[in-house]
Amino acid sequence: MSSTRKLAAQKQRALEILVRLKRLYPEAPCTLNYETPVQLLVATILSAQCTDERVNLVTPELFRRFPDAVALANAEVGELEQLVRSTGFYRNKAKNIQAACRQIVSDYGGHVPKTMEELLKLPGVARKTANVVLAHAYGIHAGVTVDTHVKRLSQRLGLTQHSDPIRIERDLMQLLPQPDWENWSIRLIYHGRAVCTARNPACDSCVLADLCPTADPSKVVPPPVPKVTSTPL
Repeated sequence: MSSTRKLAAQKQRALEILVRLKRLYPEAPCTLNYETPVQLLVATILSAQCTDERVNLVTPELFRRFPDAVALANAEVGELEQLVRSTGFYRNKAKNIQAACRQIVSDYGGHVPKTMEELLKLPGVARKTANVVLAHAYGIHAGVTVDTHVKRLSQRLGLTQHSDPIRIERDLMQLLPQPDWENWSIRLIYHGRAVCTARNPACDSCVLADLCPTADPSKVVPPPVPKVTSTPL
């Protein structure tokens, strides 16, 4: 099969996966709690190597004490560390949050920038964080967020052969419509948590199993065959 035909076939399969995920998870909101772009940026930084549930337990008090970039930029770093301690890697996270907010205040008037290039200049911000902020704070789909769930499921579904998140993102951007880039990630994250888990994927209850080249054949339930109604001659 030529590379062009192979890409076309992959796109068709990716679109079918997208359709099924939309049916399975019709609502796909960001699972982090926030009120402003700065708060979303901070929450996303905190979510590294941490569950969104844990972050959502930490941020109410954090944002009560320090609601905006100016307050975070001027905070005592020791207090920030204590407030975010339970999210893990708290010293580095507190340092990056404060440094990013100081740069936001000094370079962008206290407002989170709206371009990938500018966001990547902020301490503690890589493409994953920038994609989340752009999509959910500003409605800008600049790329596909690749976390551990998106990486694992994209590989299992045969949509990428890469392990580097940036190369995985490029592959997915070729296969999916741009307006669906971010919500694809959220739906895949939902599916990775509920069904296609890392250690024991539930292929027997997965609506994507017949499209998945790595599904356990002994567990795959084939899609129902439509009934054919005979007509009189």
